[in-house]
Amino acid sequence: MSEKRGFLLVLLTAIVSGVSIFANSFAVKGFDPFVFTFLKNAIVALFLFSLILLIKELPSIKELSKRQWTKLVAIGLVGGSIPFLMFFYALKLSTAINAGFLHKTLFLWASVFAFFFLKEKIDKRFLGAAVLLLAGNFLLFSISSFGLPEILILAATMLWAGENVLSKHVLAETNGRVVAFGRMFFGSVFILAFLFFTNNVGPIFELSIEQFYWSIIASGFLFAYVATFYSGLKHLPVHKATSVLLLAQPITAILSLAFLGKVVSVQQSFGFLLIIGGVCLLFGLGFVLQIVKSKGFSIATARD
Repeated sequence: MSEKRGFLLVLLTAIVSGVSIFANSFAVKGFDPFVFTFLKNAIVALFLFSLILLIKELPSIKELSKRQWTKLVAIGLVGGSIPFLMFFYALKLSTAINAGFLHKTLFLWASVFAFFFLKEKIDKRFLGAAVLLLAGNFLLFSISSFGLPEILILAATMLWAGENVLSKHVLAETNGRVVAFGRMFFGSVFILAFLFFTNNVGPIFELSIEQFYWSIIASGFLFAYVATFYSGLKHLPVHKATSVLLLAQPITAILSLAFLGKVVSVQQSFGFLLIIGGVCLLFGLGFVLQIVKSKGFSIATARD
């Protein structure tokens, strides 16, 4: 039951991510990416704190020890701020295709880190699934170059992978909402400090009505992402949870086809099939089919 709940939650994360990528392609136009990231993180931190208050989990925050607070600060630094700044800076110098390919290798680095630091067992099934996932990723994003921008994107991806492992460790002591709040709150604090020292705070107070609305919409997607992912990560090994996230790509492609008329090539279609096949191999086809046929999605909304 625990793995089923975790799978459902992270599957919801992948769905949210796929829709979010599609929506954010409109939101970021004319937006300073650093300011946009700060606003999203800060608003989501407010949403999460409100949720914690609403379901009366404030004692779970008050009872955190200094050591646990330090870990949450580290999660905010390693996962909620530095990699975002690196990624968006490098994205200006690289291409979306290169960035997409490198970012989607996150599951591989997270699995390696989890193997060494969390002692997660990596079986032959995962190795086969990893080959399918990487091959599918390559067919979707055929990387064309590798220079300094790509090194920065890869470094940001590895930081996110490390943050997932640290978050999994902290989740043994608290719940996903608290970890997500720590990531977003402290991440926004660090990004605000960056904006302050680079004299880039002004644009925060110069938003147009349209940009304000897009900030709220993007924050809603990000809130759903972190709320489901960290709760799901509590019930799944890191290597499995991060692998499921690759399912976001087919969802984005379907939306682009339906609403923008973008044609999906044969190569991309084959890549999608490899990714779906990799996830099915990792969890077992029977397990995935049972999830799809069941009406168990209500489990994903249950408190962990």
